[in-house]
Amino acid sequence: MATPHNTAEYGDIAKTVIMPGDPLRAKYIAENFLEDVKMFNQVRNMLGFTGKYKGKEVSVMGHGMGMPSMGIYSYELFSIYGVDNIIRVGSSGAYTDELGIYDVVLGDSSYSESNYALVESGYDKHITYPSEKLNEKIIETAKEIGKKIKVGRIYSSDVFYREDKTPFWERYNKEHGCICVEMESFALFHNATVLGKNAACLLTIADSFLNTDNTSAEEREKTFVDMMEIALETAIKL
Repeated sequence: MATPHNTAEYGDIAKTVIMPGDPLRAKYIAENFLEDVKMFNQVRNMLGFTGKYKGKEVSVMGHGMGMPSMGIYSYELFSIYGVDNIIRVGSSGAYTDELGIYDVVLGDSSYSESNYALVESGYDKHITYPSEKLNEKIIETAKEIGKKIKVGRIYSSDVFYREDKTPFWERYNKEHGCICVEMESFALFHNATVLGKNAACLLTIADSFLNTDNTSAEEREKTFVDMMEIALETAIKL
């Protein structure tokens, strides 16, 4: 059934969904990696597509920016559309010099001060976790196709801009073990846990808090190919 945010009908969406934040990145993945593609959603321009990758049905859909947006789309996919697995593919800022531009990170946990999980279901802790089995499958797949990934804790922030001019990122790295930052994994992991589903988060380092290295908006949309291929190759094994 359709929702206020998604016009798809049950069965239009595959059991595994690849989710970038940017709907144009979803369009790019669909057009460049999938065959027999059909668009299932364009409400609010949050584009969603289902097609076949190496013969297996896979969907790709944007989730927007921030936990409220990710929370809505992932919850509906899991609870209404019968999706079993969501692999987020996003951009991230590095908190350590061990990560360089274009490195791929797989989150083994997500730390946040967000109240998302508390409000959603009373979960009052500051760390959420992905599906262990799905992460294992991603690590196995990356090795098989010769792609390098680094595994670690993500900081999932409620804000992109902040007035704190101190090196706050150093505190997240030293006190909480966070190696990079994004804005959605905490909510995605929580929704999957609450609903008994599987979620993972793959990130490509787009900039660094330690130097001025960064990528453009177009590069973030079209050149994070290693992350996309790891996600898709994993999807056909699920």
